[in-house]
Amino acid sequence: FILQLHSNSDKGDGSVKYILTGEGAGTIFIIDDTTGDIHSTKSLDREQKTHYVLHAQAIDRRTNKPLEPESEFIIKVQDINDNAPKFTDGPYIVTVPEMSEMGTSVLQVTATDADDPTYGNSARVVYSILQGQPYFSVDPKTGVIRTALHNMDREAREHYSVVIQAKDMAGQVGGLSGSTTVNITLTDVNDNPPRFPQKHYQLYVPESAQVGSAVGKIKANDADTGSNADMKYTIINGDGSGVFSISTDKETREGILSLKKPLNYEKKKSYTLNIEGANTHLDFRFSHLGPFKDVTMLKVIVGDVDEPPLFTMPSYVMEVYENAKIGTPVGTVTAHDPDAANSLVRYFIDHNTEEDRYFTIDASTGTIKTAKIFDREETPWYNITVAASEIDNPGLVSHVPVGVRILDVNDNPPELARDYDVVVCENTKPGQVIQTITATDKDNSANGARFHFSLDEGLSLNPNFTLRNNEDNTASILTRRRRYSRTTQDTYYLPVLISDGGVPPLSSSSTLTIRVCACERDGRVRTCHAEAFLSSAGLSTGALIAILLCIVILLAIVVLFITLRRSKKEPLIISEEDVRENVVTYDDEGGGEEDTEAFDITALRNPSAAEELKYRRDVRPEVKPLSRHHPSSSLDSIDVQEFIKQRLAEADLDPSVPPYDSLQTYAYEGHRSEAGSISSLDSATTHSDQDYNYLGDWGPEFKKLAELYGEVEPERTT
Repeated sequence: FILQLHSNSDKGDGSVKYILTGEGAGTIFIIDDTTGDIHSTKSLDREQKTHYVLHAQAIDRRTNKPLEPESEFIIKVQDINDNAPKFTDGPYIVTVPEMSEMGTSVLQVTATDADDPTYGNSARVVYSILQGQPYFSVDPKTGVIRTALHNMDREAREHYSVVIQAKDMAGQVGGLSGSTTVNITLTDVNDNPPRFPQKHYQLYVPESAQVGSAVGKIKANDADTGSNADMKYTIINGDGSGVFSISTDKETREGILSLKKPLNYEKKKSYTLNIEGANTHLDFRFSHLGPFKDVTMLKVIVGDVDEPPLFTMPSYVMEVYENAKIGTPVGTVTAHDPDAANSLVRYFIDHNTEEDRYFTIDASTGTIKTAKIFDREETPWYNITVAASEIDNPGLVSHVPVGVRILDVNDNPPELARDYDVVVCENTKPGQVIQTITATDKDNSANGARFHFSLDEGLSLNPNFTLRNNEDNTASILTRRRRYSRTTQDTYYLPVLISDGGVPPLSSSSTLTIRVCACERDGRVRTCHAEAFLSSAGLSTGALIAILLCIVILLAIVVLFITLRRSKKEPLIISEEDVRENVVTYDDEGGGEEDTEAFDITALRNPSAAEELKYRRDVRPEVKPLSRHHPSSSLDSIDVQEFIKQRLAEADLDPSVPPYDSLQTYAYEGHRSEAGSISSLDSATTHSDQDYNYLGDWGPEFKKLAELYGEVEPERTT
């Protein structure tokens, strides 16, 4: 039961009816329409809805008319402590540096209570620590977690699990509570210096260890982690600081000991090193815990190893003259056994390359000798490899490179630097330089750098050319007379003697070919002898014959082609029996319609006249007087079809016709008109009174036409 509604109009006789509307009416709240009692049908939760707004009205049950205005009333849900505090963000993971001061804040936790904070203590929360003491504490009101001890050491304990409880009703008995877990991890700080586990170490290193190789490792321990444990190793003193070096492996934090210089057991059997390991990242808050470094002593014991022979030099350079006899000593290599046993050494050459086969070596003394005669101009330098091994232990071998320089001797005479093409102009003057020549020598500068040029003294004085030694390893060719003639002599030969400055001096003779050419005034060559040009162009006799043969073949092909074309055209000339239209081309201008004698088509109109009008088109037409009257009886008797068949049979059976198709056209226009023809084409068979003498005045273009028409009248008269 919640409440009862009552109207002043209600007499208790049941005539008044109560109606309830609004939030939850009929579902959460129901009303007795007779008594007005309001009841709830289910439990109410203030955390879901704090109040409800309802409307009530009294009406007449019989008429359903309202007896009073509608009334509004509010039902408020009163809170009770039915919700426990909750940590919405838990569980928590948090870190705090080790060695923190007591009371250092770690984390603030907050619990929420859904109850009404304005009514009673249902939502008043108090925090407490259930687990994690005595290391941590929590503020009851704010929920701030703090450290509760001084200098908490990560190396002693790193992880802590703290349980925090939140209780409502201000922590009183009967209050509801909730809890959460806070996982706290102590982070590292550099509060621990590095320490070597031992103060003295001993390391064995064989003397055969290679320079630059790692020979040992050493490590100092550091309880810290991460960058706080980083360290650097150094050799601070000791007699081995110049022989060994140390570096730090950043991954393993170990000191790597390496060899800087080769070890020799026979010279020094042990070394002492003082090695320091120090942190690289210091925290000055904990400097009082230092120093953050440690020192240890390392003794290196050098182990004796049977070593291969050792040469007295890392490499050798020897010299020998070219052309030296086989077996000539070149030089000597020396090696000894560095071990205390001092075993005897045997020498040999590894014949791995071709150059190694050019030399031999004495196995006992190490003397290298030649095995062939060398030519410096062919190969001036040889590289060989000499090996040495102990007689007692042949497996131990050492090698040394030996370079052999071949020294020069003057064994090559000088010669002209190139083949000179010397040209002298016909109009040259005496004493004129026409060519400067130089020489080369395969020997080096000590035996061939100085050249002397001269003419062959055994020959008589050359009247045409002379030579001048320029004293700079060049010589000039000069003319000795004024003019030269190609017709008299087109080529001269000048022997030149060249000697070098070696010991002993060598000389050679070369012949210069001098061509006589016609030149311009400025000295440019205009033309030379044909043979000279051909030779300078590099054309051999065989090449010239081939070119001429090609030209002859081309000419023969052209002549053959022209002949074939002419032979094909000749059958096209109309025979005497051919009565087709003939077209003769002249390079002269015609006379228009007055030109009536160049052509007659009467044969086409009257086949009976074909035999009398057979003209050749390649000669001047002969115009014969024809009768102007033709009996009509003869025209009527001609059968044109028979005439065409006759001509067709003649063309098919004639053995002299061309081998290709020949088109011969025949046509018949019918009988002559009574009115006669007005065309000038038929004028060739009639007499004309026109005078064609004026054609001779038209110039040479109409000369042929004037000759043809000028002779027509005399012929007709005749």
